[in-house]
Amino acid sequence: MVHPSLRLVFIFGKLSGHVIKNVLDFMGFDGSDFRVKIDNDLGFGVLLFALTTKRYLDFRRRGFEVSALRYEDLVARPLDMCRIIMEFCGLPVSLAELGVKALDVDSQRNSLSAKSNIGCYKEPEMTPQTKAKLNELLQQYETPLIGEPGIIEGTLMCS
Repeated sequence: MVHPSLRLVFIFGKLSGHVIKNVLDFMGFDGSDFRVKIDNDLGFGVLLFALTTKRYLDFRRRGFEVSALRYEDLVARPLDMCRIIMEFCGLPVSLAELGVKALDVDSQRNSLSAKSNIGCYKEPEMTPQTKAKLNELLQQYETPLIGEPGIIEGTLMCS
């Protein structure tokens, strides 16, 4: 809502997937994967998730050693997850507490995406119809559906 170009994608995406592709191409991105009509307020975010997850899985299948983590796990057990991340990256696990402190800082604080700028927007409603449409989109990209655990290949997890 606060980035003009993304706001255009959000508005025009309700008209046509071709518009989304053209706006993203204009911004310097390859918009061909985004040629999807977005007919609800959660669609663009779900599309970004689906494409990011699909690319991540493609990288893994091509032999790149990348791993994922779930936001839900990071929120539920920040210290444990920071320890796992440090260990995965080959960094001292003792840095995990500093990592947890860093999570309390708004990393976008000096940008349009700062919590203080986006906090005034109401969260979109997840109706059963919206969920069904979003799950169709997720299924198209072969990514976890809403309501599933969302654990994909290579996900770092607490034991």
